[in-house]
Amino acid sequence: MSETHILHRLDYREIESTDDRLVLEMANRPDLANVRGALQGGLVATLIDIAAGMLAGKASGAHNDVTTADLNIHFLAPIMGTARAEATVVRAGKRLIVTAVDVIDVTRDRLAAKATLTFAVLEPR
Repeated sequence: MSETHILHRLDYREIESTDDRLVLEMANRPDLANVRGALQGGLVATLIDIAAGMLAGKASGAHNDVTTADLNIHFLAPIMGTARAEATVVRAGKRLIVTAVDVIDVTRDRLAAKATLTFAVLEPR
């Protein structure tokens, strides 16, 4: 990903990566915050989708791609500090992969969002 790509400018970082778990963190900062100082909800959704998508991509196999088919997020609390997205595989099938993501406000040690995502597995072109 190039340094000018929008996702690069979010400055998220990988903390942990295994076959069935992936953890990303992204710090809240003034240019990412809403008027109340919390991390923008759309950016929380983006972090969730990136973490789950990276994990689903690994679960799909080396020659397949994945695309988000369904995303359901429950926003539970504002994220005032660092957001940690902890993605796990719920079920990996041949055509669909279901993941779950918990987002923690690390600074407050508080669950801020819960999500489930379904990814369609795309065959190679």
